[in-house]
Amino acid sequence: MSLANKLTFFRIILTPVFFIIFIFPGKAAWTVPVLIFIYIVSEVTDLLDGLAARKLNETSDFGKLFDPFADTLMQITVFLCFVIDGIFPAFLLLIVIYREFGILFIRNMMLKNGVTLGARFSGKLKTVSYIVAGGFALLTVSLQRLGIFEFIIPYFKIAAVVIFSISVLISAISFFDYLVIYRKTQNNIQQ
Repeated sequence: MSLANKLTFFRIILTPVFFIIFIFPGKAAWTVPVLIFIYIVSEVTDLLDGLAARKLNETSDFGKLFDPFADTLMQITVFLCFVIDGIFPAFLLLIVIYREFGILFIRNMMLKNGVTLGARFSGKLKTVSYIVAGGFALLTVSLQRLGIFEFIIPYFKIAAVVIFSISVLISAISFFDYLVIYRKTQNNIQQ
């Protein structure tokens, strides 16, 4: 297994750990630094696996599919935690899930035709917006669990939902970008 794929696999392992610690009974203050650490390590490994693949010339069709799979697992898990905690509305998470399954379907259809669809700029922009939304929601949850700056928490919750809503909009636009690429590929194959 290449270094890039090991980093991606590590991110997959972190995903259920984040969830278990997040839902730990009592929502104790000790969970805050652990959750922040896992979140940061997850995002850093996402950056590093791509850099390692390119620098070490380890890019592969497997990696092009494995990395977004790991990203999706972590993102949906993190967002689910914030839905459970009452920060994000469930219907926005449902849109994210539909988008991710739609992309999975498109990638599988393209793979069936011998084309591996890697990340596109719109997908990378979607990822950055997810990171910002998740980070802001994690900050809000952290303040709640630490019991500090309680007067500002309602405003942070509103801001977190607004940021998440924008990221969901970006993800929907990204889906249509991938759909256009899929249709162009299909047209080229049929000609």
